[in-house]
Amino acid sequence: MPSRRRASNEIARAVERALRAAALEGARLVVGLSGGVDSVVLLHRLAQLGPRLDLTLSALHVHHGLSPHADEWAAFCDRFCRDLGVSLHQVRVAIDRGSPLGIEAAAREARYAAFRQQQADAVVLAHHLDDQGETLLLQLMRGAGVKGLSAMPALRTLEPANGLRLVRPLLEVTRAQIVAYAHEAGLTWIEDESNTDPAVDRSFLRTRILPELVARFPGLRETLGRAAHNLADAAQLADDLATSDARRASVGDSLDVSALAALSPVRARNLLRWFLERQGLRAPSRDQLEEALRQALTARSDARMQVKLGAAWLRRHRGRLCLEPVGRQPVRGWSRTWTGERELALPAGLGSLRFEPALGAGLSLKRLRAEEVVVRPRSGGERLRLAHDRPSRTLKNLLQEAAVPEWERDRLPLLFAGDSLVWVPGVGQDCRFAAAAEEEAAVMLRWHAGV
Repeated sequence: MPSRRRASNEIARAVERALRAAALEGARLVVGLSGGVDSVVLLHRLAQLGPRLDLTLSALHVHHGLSPHADEWAAFCDRFCRDLGVSLHQVRVAIDRGSPLGIEAAAREARYAAFRQQQADAVVLAHHLDDQGETLLLQLMRGAGVKGLSAMPALRTLEPANGLRLVRPLLEVTRAQIVAYAHEAGLTWIEDESNTDPAVDRSFLRTRILPELVARFPGLRETLGRAAHNLADAAQLADDLATSDARRASVGDSLDVSALAALSPVRARNLLRWFLERQGLRAPSRDQLEEALRQALTARSDARMQVKLGAAWLRRHRGRLCLEPVGRQPVRGWSRTWTGERELALPAGLGSLRFEPALGAGLSLKRLRAEEVVVRPRSGGERLRLAHDRPSRTLKNLLQEAAVPEWERDRLPLLFAGDSLVWVPGVGQDCRFAAAAEEEAAVMLRWHAGV
């Protein structure tokens, strides 16, 4: 056990150094407070540091309800924050014990969802050097790539929409140093019984495996920390290479198959993995990635290629790879009657159709009101006449020309007046229903698709 005074000084320096490196002087910080010794020490240190760095400090406790002592932990966090004069927000989350992710991962997902909701400059977490080594070993046993093996970064963006960041100022500090600080400061904390439960993978490593390894290799924690840094560098280089390759291969939210095929197999895998992660998907296994590439690069050009990758289908359309969220299959047999409202709600997942008033442009209100107006999906055989000097054409051909992917076509909300197809999103309107006079009352349609 390190001397308590030295441990306190090292932790004080580590926290201040991390905040200054992240330019968080004068920032609004939310500390993730579980009630364990790590987060208790971090919040205590930040409360002392707050006046000097002009910090606005609060804490967040996520109540998982997994332990019979969860209410006691929440009460402890409340008392501790009141003693420090720090405001505390508590969030209760429901964890699916049958989640395919496993309870640990499901709880982590729920915590991070709560973190991303915070109105602050940064969320500060108390992960330390021992946690970093455990994470690296767990990821290694799961067969992770360099990104997974790089473990936890000291600083990253948590929510791109508002710039919220996540900071881990204790990653260079051992748990022994944290405990020494807590004793010197006279702090109390709670012990989560799962931390010593060998049925939990991380606890098994912490209590059974790492003590044996550290006894044989005393500098193991620091060595694993260095390895994580080196792997993080390798992961960054892989991302940089993918970003460069994407300049030639990316077309909006799709990848050009011919550009992908021109890359070496390892660069193609790297680019596809990068593309999936940028779309918010979990990194697939190597086998899944290779199968997706095999199908994308070798299937016939007219084949309906699709590979399920977690929460999305990877599909190929006109030489491009695109993603379609799982569960967006078309709803069959629905219809909605329009009676003049500004916005018409569509079935779940299809969003809404907005009717925006216009003059002399769009669809004639007079023509529409002469028939019953219904919104529904296609059923086959529909035709649309886009211009007076051209004949009507089949909807199938028009959708092909508009490059609407096959799997999207049955989701489109079509507007009918009586038996006549009047308007198709992404294609256009029937010329016979267009507002003719300059001041004629009309509506312009906008489809706000669901997800």
